Amino acid sequence: MDVSAAEAAPGVALVMTHRNAPKMAVPPPIGMTNLKAAGNHTLPIMQDAEIRWNGQVVAVVLAGTREQADHAATLIRVGYDTAPARTRFEEGKAGAYTPESMLVEKNRLDKGNAAKKLAEAAFKIDALYTTPWENHNPIEPHATTIVWQDGKLVVHDATQMIHGTAGSLAKIFGLKEGDVQVSSPYVGGGFGAKGLWDHQILGVAAAKLADRPVRVALTRANMQRLIGGRTQTEQWVALAADADGKLKALLHHGYGVKPLHSICDEGFTLTGRSLYACESFDIVQHYVDLDLLANSFMRGPGETPGTFAIECAMDELAYAIGMDPIELRRRNVATRDPVSGAPHSQSAMMEAYDMGAARFGWHRRIAQPGMRREGEWLIGMGCASGTFPFMRMPGTSVRITIDTSGDAHVASAAHEMGMGTATVQRQHAADRLGLPLDRVTVTIGDSSLPFASFAGGSSQTASLAAAISAASGKLVAELLRLAGNDTPLAGLKPAEAEFANGGLRSVEDPSRSESFASILRRSGREELSVVGESGAPLEIMKYAMHSTSANFCELRVSDVTGEIRVDRLVGAFDCGHILNAKTATSQFKGGMVMGLGMALTEETLLDERTGRIMSTSLADYHVPVHLDVPDIDVLWTGIPDPRTPLGARGIGEIGTTGVAAAIANAVFNATGKRIRDLPLTLDKLR
Repeated sequence: MDVSAAEAAPGVALVMTHRNAPKMAVPPPIGMTNLKAAGNHTLPIMQDAEIRWNGQVVAVVLAGTREQADHAATLIRVGYDTAPARTRFEEGKAGAYTPESMLVEKNRLDKGNAAKKLAEAAFKIDALYTTPWENHNPIEPHATTIVWQDGKLVVHDATQMIHGTAGSLAKIFGLKEGDVQVSSPYVGGGFGAKGLWDHQILGVAAAKLADRPVRVALTRANMQRLIGGRTQTEQWVALAADADGKLKALLHHGYGVKPLHSICDEGFTLTGRSLYACESFDIVQHYVDLDLLANSFMRGPGETPGTFAIECAMDELAYAIGMDPIELRRRNVATRDPVSGAPHSQSAMMEAYDMGAARFGWHRRIAQPGMRREGEWLIGMGCASGTFPFMRMPGTSVRITIDTSGDAHVASAAHEMGMGTATVQRQHAADRLGLPLDRVTVTIGDSSLPFASFAGGSSQTASLAAAISAASGKLVAELLRLAGNDTPLAGLKPAEAEFANGGLRSVEDPSRSESFASILRRSGREELSVVGESGAPLEIMKYAMHSTSANFCELRVSDVTGEIRVDRLVGAFDCGHILNAKTATSQFKGGMVMGLGMALTEETLLDERTGRIMSTSLADYHVPVHLDVPDIDVLWTGIPDPRTPLGARGIGEIGTTGVAAAIANAVFNATGKRIRDLPLTLDKLR
């Protein structure tokens, strides 16, 4: 490398390469057992001259302006010694590896001799479904500002892993955890992209080397080549059923890409294990190790591509039998976990189907494909199920502080990415503490606050709710202790007291009460703080816990050009109790728009000769725009889950799952053509 011209360029403060970069440990990988880590891969960062994927950073230029840095970067000269690389998916399949586990489950499931039952079945389908690489494109690109102060590190980041980022940076740079502060009060969209990637780590290293504050802001092209996305998948699905439509066998084999340095499992074959009751299963997933950027989490990881394959296959089976697709699902819906036999905590997928079908007007569907036409437009309807598991993270903590004014303040290092975290938890705390909403404030988004796990897997709301519940219980006990014997509350146990009207009162005798202010003043305090923590999610170990959905699509396809226009989408969701109708509606609709993009437009273009991502802007990587997005109607069962905090399950991921399958099934109903390869582009319909 020759960086001399870049170093001499106007405004340049530093050019950092592997030659002068400080020593950095490998990022600790994020995982269920290490929630204070956020690394997405296990590769050394700028510690040697080896290039491990096409797009890896080899130099960082610091300058006074972005334009000066960009210009200086063009002056760097790099010579490469090439070596054989594995960049082709088809060639890599021959050497694919088969992991023992997939997330927290065994990868291989072989139950009931599925191959034999497939061969003997009255009805069967056997098809291959493929989905492409997909990359993240949140409205807000990744950006980080770094300041070193007296040996301590302050990072202003856009992240959905605040404590994970702080803990990881401490380990990478050999710091104490308390010497790293990460601030991220608001994030302009995450979807799994806003974890810890090379740009934050390199920015911290460059700021240390230059001894000055540094801001790193990624361009769209940077994002495509530095931030991992959803792996491509190849999924073989075979279904067997008897004459009554009862499933006898479900076989689901798949290949995805997961470089050995990646930590993200895209468990798309897990989908078929939970939705439908079946006598036999044959399920396994293989990974191809390629010399590419690490794949990573993307909204609805696993279930989003998995439901495309399973739900298209269910539609194909329904057509083969001559049965309504909803009726086929009704005859096979699981009443308990099909594999473990565990009871459901709460499940009402068919109730969601009934609600959605009534709202959508499913009775107007014509089963025979190609029978509805308006001029050049062929019109079709399709449906598909969606699913996503319930998750709740242990260790998430919340501090509740009350003061003599009667106000309450809630604090946690939680994340707000537009889904309404602060709003919903403020509502919850106000209800729990018996206070008006305007007497409760919420502070989130900083690692100096009590620990919160990452915002992902639709887990944050339940985790925070459990922590607020625990903190409220502690607050009751502490207030009763402070109140002592000279109070109307004397002698009450915590279970016998409740919050009301800015204080505590007896459950059995509401006249026995005392305000927060009175208790605090008598004890000589201005305020009282307690910290509550979300305990181990024991409910997941006892019950099968999944959110489900019924997705409906009506669309039209031009028989002249093959253009697809989605006219309307309806999503009916069974996610337990809905805490806030407005924020939930936005979450569901946003997820469905992402499902629409998956179905019709999104595809990362990879040059397999070189392993280089070529679609580096929104001109090349197509996401839905206003003209693509139809009327979207959402509704929900609202049935509380008795095993979860507040009776709610997470809703962040479920909206995306099943949408692509509903659209593909509607295309078949309109045209009679089965397109099993996403996205559903014009060339595949001609």
